[in-house]
Amino acid sequence: MKKMLLLMVLALSIFMCSVQKEEKKEENNANGIPKKIIVGLDDSFVPMGFKNEKGEIVGFDIDLARAVAQKLGSEVEFKPINWDSKILDLNGGNIDLIWNGLTITDERKKETEMTKPYLTSHQLIITKTGSSIKAKADLKGKIVGSQSESSGEEAVKKTGEDKTFKEFKTYAQYDQAFMDLDAGRIDAIIADEVLAKYTKKTKETQAKKELYNILSDNYGEEEYGIAAKKGNTKLIEAINKTIEELKADGTYQKIYSKWFKD
Repeated sequence: MKKMLLLMVLALSIFMCSVQKEEKKEENNANGIPKKIIVGLDDSFVPMGFKNEKGEIVGFDIDLARAVAQKLGSEVEFKPINWDSKILDLNGGNIDLIWNGLTITDERKKETEMTKPYLTSHQLIITKTGSSIKAKADLKGKIVGSQSESSGEEAVKKTGEDKTFKEFKTYAQYDQAFMDLDAGRIDAIIADEVLAKYTKKTKETQAKKELYNILSDNYGEEEYGIAAKKGNTKLIEAINKTIEELKADGTYQKIYSKWFKD
């Protein structure tokens, strides 16, 4: 009787494994790419991926991800995540990709599979109009803000200049930093070029006056990439190839012009 039960358990295990394999096959397209790709993002990072007035997630990365997914024959879902725990979400299978102005670094290359660069940016210094801060050296003794676990925070700490600030304050989201800058609670913000320029243009258009200065000094150039779980080279290679195709057929430039008009 025990022998028969063991055989039944073994047969059931083999059957379940086979079902799971079939289900896994059904989850992928013929090219081995998931039928549904879940993209993790900080939904306040303008203009890469953010919520508009209607609560819809829009942005450069959103349009580009949709164009890539369409060519791959996949559906794409955008999932807001805590940017501090983005790598944990990726490695835990909560999302398939981090695609939201993610700077390529040596550490991230070790932790994840990353695409080739698809956009270049800089880490800029933003102050209020009329500020006495004209260069990086003027940040000494000042309260400076940036997003927690962002490339801006990393770039500043890499130079060691944060130790010369009165305080280096980090925020969960950049919009909180801009609120503090507007209120005079901080003196400057270190942020990605795309976000800094888009925020400046948008807020000044609404206010119908100049609100911010962007200094000529900056904290270096960076390249954006898309990250998948370590070992998921098939998806990354497919995205690299598709982005090149979108550049060749003019789709990439159309998306770029939509979000980065001068």
